[in-house]
Amino acid sequence: MNDNRVRELIIVGGGPAGYTAALYSARANLEPLVIEGFQWGGQLMITSDVENYPGFAEGIMGPQLMADFRRQAERFGAEFIADDVTRVDFSEQPFRVWVGDDEYRAQSVIVATGATARQLGLESERALHGRGVTYCAVCDAAFYRDKEVVVVGGGDSAMEEAIFLTKFASKVTVLHRRSEFRASPIMFDRARANEKIEFLTPVVVEEALGAEEGKLTGVQVRNVETDEVSVVPAEGLFVAIGHDPSTKLFVDHLDHDDEGYLINQPGSTATNIEGVFAAGDVVDHVYRQAVTAAGMGCMAALDAERWLAAREGHPESALSAPRA
Repeated sequence: MNDNRVRELIIVGGGPAGYTAALYSARANLEPLVIEGFQWGGQLMITSDVENYPGFAEGIMGPQLMADFRRQAERFGAEFIADDVTRVDFSEQPFRVWVGDDEYRAQSVIVATGATARQLGLESERALHGRGVTYCAVCDAAFYRDKEVVVVGGGDSAMEEAIFLTKFASKVTVLHRRSEFRASPIMFDRARANEKIEFLTPVVVEEALGAEEGKLTGVQVRNVETDEVSVVPAEGLFVAIGHDPSTKLFVDHLDHDDEGYLINQPGSTATNIEGVFAAGDVVDHVYRQAVTAAGMGCMAALDAERWLAAREGHPESALSAPRA
């Protein structure tokens, strides 16, 4: 199918950033097409309790939160395609976006494809995801008050996660496959000085224990030098070995850093190509929170709407007026 219309806006991605951009742009009568991905909803679709999103005093399930985001944008006229973008062409106007053989065209595009946390690749890890295995200390640390937890990783992120967890957990054990750490000296020194943090090296995680009980009970590790196998008791396993931005489709078109995260213009969500904007975890490797992604989605919609208005000779956009 070839859709002959040239839309005002296509949004690629269906997480907090993409859905918030859809909501704002739909309310501005841009009639956005949201190509949200086959696995729509982003990382919150595999998150159980969300207790740190404003407005939900009792918390909310991640999939329910994303379904509500989506329904709210749909209420104002956003159109959705629950499939993956397979190719883009930003070399000329109108921009072209493909889903398989189906082509869609638009004057502007918002990229909000997010990022994915790297996993250990264990079947038991997947089985206990949300039942003791997690990838975000800021999101989930409060569930582990006065409990023993482990953090896997050796970089700054792992040290930051471990230090943050000490505000809640009774003990934090950092597991790393090498005796030396990639973390900066200052971050490693801060972690080492914390009396709640212990280090176990050089080990690799072989199994997350507790699948039969339905919750994590410990971590089986193997010393890479001696092959000795041991068990570290823990009720929480925080995997902090990095994230990968979902930018493979865009790196040939848009400026990006060495890790693949897209680079925006200072003070804006605009990319190096006029009319293409980026929001959420696809550009953010610092905060990586649903609320910050949603905020950037709002910014991208505002930027896109104002860019479209200026392009059409209307300096005042529909979203320019201050609003509560």
